Amino acid sequence: MKRPPQRFEQMVRGHLRENAAGLALAGACIAGYSAAELLAPWPLKLILDHLLLEKPLPETLRFLAPLIAERPETAIILIASAILGIAALKGLFSYTQVYVTSRIGYQIVHKVRRELFAHLQRLSLSFHSRSRAGELLTKVTSDTNVLKDAFSGSLLELAGHTLTLTGMCVILFALNARLAAVVVLTLPLLAALIFTIYKRGKTSARRQRESEGVVAARIGEILHLTPLVRAFARERVEEDRFEQESARTLENSIRTARVEAAAGRAVEITHAAGVWAAVLFGSLLAWRGEMTPGDLLVFSAYLTSLYKPLRNLAKLSTQFSKAMVSAERIEQILAAEPDIPALRGGVVAQGLAGEINFFEVTFGYDPARPVLRGINLRIRAGERVALVGASGAGKSTIAGLLLRFHKPDSGRIRVDGVDIQDYDSESYRRQIGVVLQDTLLFGATIRENIAYGKPDATSQEIEAAARQAAAHEFIACLADGYATVIGERGSTLSGGQRQRICLARAILMKPSLMILDEPTSAVDAESSRLIHQAIEQAQRGKTTIVIAHQFHAMRTFDRILVLDRGSIVEQGSHDELLKRQGLYWELHQSEEVSI
Repeated sequence: MKRPPQRFEQMVRGHLRENAAGLALAGACIAGYSAAELLAPWPLKLILDHLLLEKPLPETLRFLAPLIAERPETAIILIASAILGIAALKGLFSYTQVYVTSRIGYQIVHKVRRELFAHLQRLSLSFHSRSRAGELLTKVTSDTNVLKDAFSGSLLELAGHTLTLTGMCVILFALNARLAAVVVLTLPLLAALIFTIYKRGKTSARRQRESEGVVAARIGEILHLTPLVRAFARERVEEDRFEQESARTLENSIRTARVEAAAGRAVEITHAAGVWAAVLFGSLLAWRGEMTPGDLLVFSAYLTSLYKPLRNLAKLSTQFSKAMVSAERIEQILAAEPDIPALRGGVVAQGLAGEINFFEVTFGYDPARPVLRGINLRIRAGERVALVGASGAGKSTIAGLLLRFHKPDSGRIRVDGVDIQDYDSESYRRQIGVVLQDTLLFGATIRENIAYGKPDATSQEIEAAARQAAAHEFIACLADGYATVIGERGSTLSGGQRQRICLARAILMKPSLMILDEPTSAVDAESSRLIHQAIEQAQRGKTTIVIAHQFHAMRTFDRILVLDRGSIVEQGSHDELLKRQGLYWELHQSEEVSI
């Protein structure tokens, strides 16, 4: 069996070590259950051979001779009652083992999911842009759940079945070596079948998990784009596409089920062959007097019990094959490293003045195709700067580099004289207030959304930030005010309302720097006016970078940087740039400005 990937294996082993006491208890229960399983047929042998057929007791049971001779009815009752006692012990051991291993299994799922979620949070935006959210969701939820049984209960169950099989084989050979040898001859065939089933099951499980991830990704994408699908009347097309992808999942799931069914049937056929051999040769031996009817009864009972764990081993092989596939899929996430590792213990950013310097900064999402080329830039503390230019000029990339979403391919970026790569990541980002072009809101209350960057903010602080962002008036008009629960991604609010809540969220943090990425790109004229008023008030005394395309507000900025094909080609005030009649003038004169 191929070992799980190292990083994932270390995580699981670490958790199992933490639960060593529980595993030891579960192991003891497995051993107790196996012992009880081995004892189960013996009361019937005692009654049949030594009470009904009056055969002499073996040396180990001679202490029962007086009871059987003087009070046979009592002996029958006691020996028969042992059947109930053994069953009660099996039930107790089984219950304890299942409870303990299930608890450990669910804890493993919890720990792996928590680690996966935390790791996804640390991964770079480039990773998330390449990945499909539905596929990642399947790995975090479904794949981790597959591991629950395999890495806790199933491993112990495998040990228990192995222990039971070993004990039964020893007893079978002790009862009659020739008959046991006939039965054991079927085991290599069964082992080969189980190994083959495991390999086929792993291949089938991998295809099934991949197709399930594709379906999950499709569902997530369509649910997000439902308005677009309806606007273009593409419901039938999307239904057909989903039908095709779901059909592939169905086919792979049926193939996996067929492998699992084949495992059970293979064991049953082998079991039937073993029972046939045991009954045939055992009956002949008993007829010749070479073994007692009780021995044949115990032998047959063990033989029936022998194939029960073998059936379970075949089932476990398919579970392990699925678990190995899930482990590999989870390792794909764990093995991914962020482009910019989160720096802990670096320079603590606190009360920044906000002076920004770019030194020969070059960057490309594909290093062979740079988006920014040799950017040299100084923004003074408290300066208000606008970035303008055509779409793809590099405006948002500058903001992303400053936020440490990406790392320059070459060059350095300093804030207050310190390379931003040397700042403690968390403290640095807390000094920056961000309003992104996409209004990212949670399906929670307005209060929770505004206080997202400062969860301990008071109601007075939240309301003050909302007033400064020109959001308080419309919030107060809502039925539940700040306690109003908005739809996912703020779908129950207008575009302008969402932008103002995002602005209030940034203001509440009282940042040293503010980065606003086209804050009025998708709102009406009135909302745009209110947002610009709020920005003017919020940016007083703070270094502010605004990615903008509405030229009527450009006079409010201290400096405007014009980008073209990854380079700063012009800079100055609004009036100065218009007088030059360069690229800025062309953009200003254009009826449709594409940003």
